Amino acid sequence: MRIVLGVGGGIAAYKVASLLRLFTEAGHNVTVIPTEASTRFVGTATWEALSGNPVSNSVFDDVHQVNHVRLGHEADLIVIAPATADLLAKAATGQAGDLLTNTLLMARGPVLFAPAMHTEMWQHAATRANVETLRSRGAAVLEPASGRLTGADSGPGRLPEPEAIFDAAMALVQGQSDFQLQLAGRTVTISAGGTREPLDPVRFLGNRSSGKQGVALAVAARNAGATVRLLAAHMDVPPPAGVEVVPVETALQLREAALAAAADSDVVIMSAAVADFRPAAVSDTKIKKRDDRDDPVITLVRNPDILHELVELRNGAAPGRRQQLIVGFAAETGDSDGDVLAHARAKLQRKGCDLLVVNHVGTDKVFGQDTNSVVILARSGSEPQEASGTKTDVSAAIISRISGELNSVSPRS
Repeated sequence: MRIVLGVGGGIAAYKVASLLRLFTEAGHNVTVIPTEASTRFVGTATWEALSGNPVSNSVFDDVHQVNHVRLGHEADLIVIAPATADLLAKAATGQAGDLLTNTLLMARGPVLFAPAMHTEMWQHAATRANVETLRSRGAAVLEPASGRLTGADSGPGRLPEPEAIFDAAMALVQGQSDFQLQLAGRTVTISAGGTREPLDPVRFLGNRSSGKQGVALAVAARNAGATVRLLAAHMDVPPPAGVEVVPVETALQLREAALAAAADSDVVIMSAAVADFRPAAVSDTKIKKRDDRDDPVITLVRNPDILHELVELRNGAAPGRRQQLIVGFAAETGDSDGDVLAHARAKLQRKGCDLLVVNHVGTDKVFGQDTNSVVILARSGSEPQEASGTKTDVSAAIISRISGELNSVSPRS
């Protein structure tokens, strides 16, 4: 695949070298077009060495090849990283002052912008209008990550990690003209993994959750353009790049993190396996096994119902707030009182969430596996939706359903 990689004039330009390496190692032919300002951060020699192609930012180099026309016409994909406020403004207003902006005007394939700038610049009305203009014309504009910026500043505006940009770029190409950043401009909070409830300093009550499905959901939401916050309990897999990670251990810690995160979230997905009970008392020292003592008796108490509490918090929000979508997960087994779906429907009724993703779990099912099969139930009563395959496939189906649900509701009056 022929890729044009445009590099904007921001300090995050150094990260783009890693993105270039990801593209070339995947077998793609990459032409780098740095802006003049970006060469003050990373020189053209670096881009030539890593891409294996000559690098220029002038329309007057290799005029016989008419590069300002050819590059845009021939590119299968154009990626701009970092997309500075200046570059977004020039692209939105159709300026053509250098080779990169000319190439953008000539583009016939998909275009992906990965913004990076200070928080105030990203949140400025002019920048937001430019982003909306580009999206309305079919360009994909990622949400910037949140984190440490230049100097002591911190907030949204950080360049997404190279792996996140690479994944979004590949998804954009694979979807061709049908691809959309379904959750662009949205903030999505996802809980993942299994909580652990301590008995003593070395023991805990836990569960078999690996966190794989929650991590796959975080990747799918990130690739759909969302700003993603991952509330990570115990997981057997690392968190993905390009998302904010909030580590938690117990159900009470998860509750505190979830209630705080929900305040600015458009979507909350509670996919973590949360312990229903915790020990009433936690020993300060290891519980010893001694022949002269009776077997210990462990008294359990209920943990808070985090999902139900989130729903109540959402329903009690002040009028005028954007509608928030809440998604629960149900890991169920059938018993004498009913099958998996019967228990799940009852749970959906109790919890009051908008969607409930239902797993039929067991010792060799779902937990720790790379595949999954779920049924998505809706509080609206619409027909249940089945999704199966890899956990990546299932996550894509869930995120697509969430996008559809968000687009079908209007803001509260």
